[in-house]
Amino acid sequence: MPVTLRPLALADAAAVHEWARLPESCRYQAWGPNTQEQTLEFVRAAVTAPAERRVFAVVADGEVVGCAELKLRGPSTAEIGYGVHPRLWGQGIATAAARELVRMGFEEHGCHRIFGTCDPRNLASAVVLRKIGMRYEGRMRGTAYIRDGWRDSDLYAILADD
Repeated sequence: MPVTLRPLALADAAAVHEWARLPESCRYQAWGPNTQEQTLEFVRAAVTAPAERRVFAVVADGEVVGCAELKLRGPSTAEIGYGVHPRLWGQGIATAAARELVRMGFEEHGCHRIFGTCDPRNLASAVVLRKIGMRYEGRMRGTAYIRDGWRDSDLYAILADD
């Protein structure tokens, strides 16, 4: 299934809410499940974010099915993040979106290093990060507080010359 990224727009709030309201979407996140107002606040913040934080709608078959984010962290490093509607998990959409974020980071922003993190229990996200060429660098302890307490984060990264 072809996947494209485009800048997130206010008009995407309803589509984003379709997955941001679901417990399975945010199981390993510090946010959610979102109320409609919380999703609208997220979309508003994303649309008006500074240039260092680029948030995209993930589009498959003409439908917004997720979000992807590229955060520029100084002149040579970026962080990626992504989320896809659970009904489409396992179809390669997150991998395609993450791969495009990495391409943007290296080709459009001249990054040297791009990284992503995930909850160690989120095996599917770890697979995505490895599929796009990132290497496991280690576990950071107690990085986010979520519903079941403090969680660790596994760190993955790729360098421009990898």
